[in-house]
Amino acid sequence: MARIRAAVLPAVGAPLEITGIELPEPGPGQVRVRLAAAGVCHSDLSLSDGTMRVPVPAVLGHEGAGTVVSVGEGVTQVAPGDAVVLNWAPSCGSCHACSLGEVWLCANALVGAGNVYARRSSDGSDLYPGLNVAAFAEETVVADACVLPAPAGIPLPEAALLGCAVLTGYGAVHHSARVQRGETVAVFGVGGVGLAALQAARIAGASTIVAVDVSPEKESLAREAGATEYVVASENTAREIRGLTGKQGVDVAVECVGRAVTIRAAWESTRRGGRTTVVGIGGKDQQVSFNALEIFHWGRTLAGCVYGNSDPSRDLPVLAEHVRAGRLDLSALVTERIALEGIPGAFENMLAGKGGRALVVF
Repeated sequence: MARIRAAVLPAVGAPLEITGIELPEPGPGQVRVRLAAAGVCHSDLSLSDGTMRVPVPAVLGHEGAGTVVSVGEGVTQVAPGDAVVLNWAPSCGSCHACSLGEVWLCANALVGAGNVYARRSSDGSDLYPGLNVAAFAEETVVADACVLPAPAGIPLPEAALLGCAVLTGYGAVHHSARVQRGETVAVFGVGGVGLAALQAARIAGASTIVAVDVSPEKESLAREAGATEYVVASENTAREIRGLTGKQGVDVAVECVGRAVTIRAAWESTRRGGRTTVVGIGGKDQQVSFNALEIFHWGRTLAGCVYGNSDPSRDLPVLAEHVRAGRLDLSALVTERIALEGIPGAFENMLAGKGGRALVVF
């Protein structure tokens, strides 16, 4: 048992507490990892405010990378000293979705989030591991299925981004929307996932790439990531996008916000027969309406996208090759590097629509 520092969510809607926790040695099939970095994702904010539910109190954080400290009995795929990327949604390989090859929809991916994994140092109370991996901590103990070998040649702090933002944004473009060379794309929301989606659209060879965000200040970030056009979100967003594409609309829209008004605007911004992929996680109160006639007339497709429809073990090497070849710039996603104490401020920036990805560096 060792004492480390972590960011604990004591209850839904409560402020995070930076405090000491007691982390046990890994048991059978478990791996202990010393974190190098963890990205602050909007999903962490959704967990803290109750949009997504996990047992609490919990240590949040699901996008991370680090070095193996020790392994439990039966672990053979990694050893102490190995660099790893955390996989917050490991597939079980046996449920219906896994049998179809749709591992991103695994019915058992988050089973581990319901298991006590550590205790508070102050009172010995139980702690749960957020989305399985509890990356907002100096160290963590995870199931061996939750670690993947970190790609060679990529610094560990940047490799952390591969675990969620990049897998999700890249996968939304390449696996869900299946953007083809020469197609036109609009990306709604220029946060960490949106910036990855913009880079993915550029890699796919999209001819016009429109970035949409409420903040005018994000234009330079978006253009550096690959946007050829920038639109400040308004009630006329869809009309503006159609104006940029010969009044037709884009072939593909990728929504990274999770709000009803944004999903509707993304759908309306596509051409007749266009495709909209929704990555953003919204609450149950975010209701999107369509009438039957417009669904028929426009012939558009609206699809949800979980974790970029990605298989991390398959896709991580592909992403790594894009990084090594200079096609994918991980550092371009990061707009601030912070300590554990900076996570509440990163949440505030997300709520205010500021910046891209905040990266906790240990």
